[in-house]
Amino acid sequence: MSPDRSSAGDPARTVALLWRDPAAVPRRGPRRALDLDAVVAAAVALADAEGLEAVTMRRVADRLGVAPMSLYTYVPGKGELLDLMLDAVRAAMPRADTAGLPWQERVAAVAAENLALYADHPWAATVSTLRPPLGPGAIARYEHELAAFDGCGLGDVEVDDCLTALLTFVRACARDAAAAAEAVRDSGVDDAGWWAAAGPVLARHLDPGAFPRATRIGAAAGAAHGSAHDPVHAHRFGLARLLDGFAALVEARGRS
Repeated sequence: MSPDRSSAGDPARTVALLWRDPAAVPRRGPRRALDLDAVVAAAVALADAEGLEAVTMRRVADRLGVAPMSLYTYVPGKGELLDLMLDAVRAAMPRADTAGLPWQERVAAVAAENLALYADHPWAATVSTLRPPLGPGAIARYEHELAAFDGCGLGDVEVDDCLTALLTFVRACARDAAAAAEAVRDSGVDDAGWWAAAGPVLARHLDPGAFPRATRIGAAAGAAHGSAHDPVHAHRFGLARLLDGFAALVEARGRS
């Protein structure tokens, strides 16, 4: 079982837990001193503070002040717990009221909401959700985000395709932003300092005649962004191009 993939636990049991189905609660075992929401909140707080790799049943139990084995009366294992964590942070996402705004602004708001989610919970951007956790938080988020495309004239599958492309892009940008911050934090050196050390050495070896584009364009981009890659600029530029592409699709459907 991979710790960074949703829906890695038993699917029927996981869905029942996500929707707080009483049938998913064990009928036997020690008296339950907590509730499932408290267990999930403790796991989320641990992941926020130390990363997803820190979330073990023992560490969550320590945070709650209970015996590790007692957690298994709430959740079968880490696979199911991860789905519950993802659903909880999605349920708690602030959602802007964009009613009456143009669809481009509504879609941009969805991107901003997800970028904020990953800023608050960086671990969530590292989890593959190709098999999504199908809980109330995820479904409410999906419903809200689909509504951003209302009135565009796109078909249902096209709307889902556009939303998938948007969310995949935002998650990639969020991961890059987290990695950039982690590199500075771990090394104690920002991008400017890193290039100050690496750049002169590279210049001694790089032949502009052999690599004219890499030399010219790389230098221009580095001067513009202050580094080889600026996650904030990449997100701003990429989002604008995605919206342009969606607009072209909307226009084509309008003509047809």
